[in-house]
Amino acid sequence: MRTVQVSLAERSYRILVGGGLLSRLGKECARLKLGRRCAVVTDEKVAPLHAAAVLESLKGAGFEPLLVTVPSGETAKSLKVVAQCYDAFAKARLERKSFVVALGGGVVGDLAGFVAATYLRGVAFVQVPTTLLAQVDSSVGGKVGVNLPAGKNLVGAFHQPRLVLCDLDVLKTLPDREFRAGLGEVIKYGIIYDAPFFRRLEKSLDRILARDPAELSAVVARCCAIKADVVGQDETESGLRAVLNYGHTIGHGLEAISAYGKYLHGEAISIGQVAASHLSAALLGMPAQDVERVRELFFRAGLPVCVKLSPAQRKALFDAMRLDKKVSAGEIKFVLARAIGQVEFGQSVPDDLVNWVLDRIEG
Repeated sequence: MRTVQVSLAERSYRILVGGGLLSRLGKECARLKLGRRCAVVTDEKVAPLHAAAVLESLKGAGFEPLLVTVPSGETAKSLKVVAQCYDAFAKARLERKSFVVALGGGVVGDLAGFVAATYLRGVAFVQVPTTLLAQVDSSVGGKVGVNLPAGKNLVGAFHQPRLVLCDLDVLKTLPDREFRAGLGEVIKYGIIYDAPFFRRLEKSLDRILARDPAELSAVVARCCAIKADVVGQDETESGLRAVLNYGHTIGHGLEAISAYGKYLHGEAISIGQVAASHLSAALLGMPAQDVERVRELFFRAGLPVCVKLSPAQRKALFDAMRLDKKVSAGEIKFVLARAIGQVEFGQSVPDDLVNWVLDRIEG
């Protein structure tokens, strides 16, 4: 088992990465001295696979867990589902010392974390991510929230988990499309922070796609360590943490205009990162070779690298991007790269250049 520390003073916590960790959940929660009553929030796809093991572990450690099952998919990240969770918690009489376990992918983690941040003005929560994307990204850092029809994650909070438990064995049940989507975030870490890690991904991609346990352990731990380093320096995204949004401005826009149904998050940000790399070449001089390496790695990972939008869809995309949290004074801000491993945030990009890039990646 590998351990990564997220250093945030009194809000510090550990990320555990390894196989067979679901059975340790109860013991780890007991070490944190959390209250006896808890709620396990999961979705309709994950519950039949992993809920029993989690409930057994918690009960074995003396906890009294309530299982709350929500619909699967991005549309569950809504205020309607949040209200349903509140009602379930109140009916079970969860208290200020109670805690929430988020058992699922990024949607469940964001939703359950937001409910935990706001129920009784905030209760503790534990992340048990069951997708590759959630293990390497959304479960770490304390950004929780839900969507509005107007855009993604427009309602949210910063609420750090008390523990993140990444059981690599659960990835064995992950559908191939979901697994590949997780690589959208994995590759991002190489682009924004670690050129040697990007080279490692180029060399070891076949082993990763084969879900080699040793390779997955190293990759997940490295991604978590990078995010922990960034979050430790900028918890509330006042500066450096914005680099984690590379490719997300266009990616989130694509998710919004497709009603969170056509693209998985990792697929949308794959397109977004290819677009951001072309923008980076035009504005910051990112070498053409690096742009091609980025595109090729996403392509080899089985992720989309192009998009075709009608004029109406392009307008909708720009409208969605202007609702993005990174907009300042009505101006869309991008994270762009000078080279693989070296990025800058807060970059202004003219609309005509965004249209030029969309033309380049049309397909």
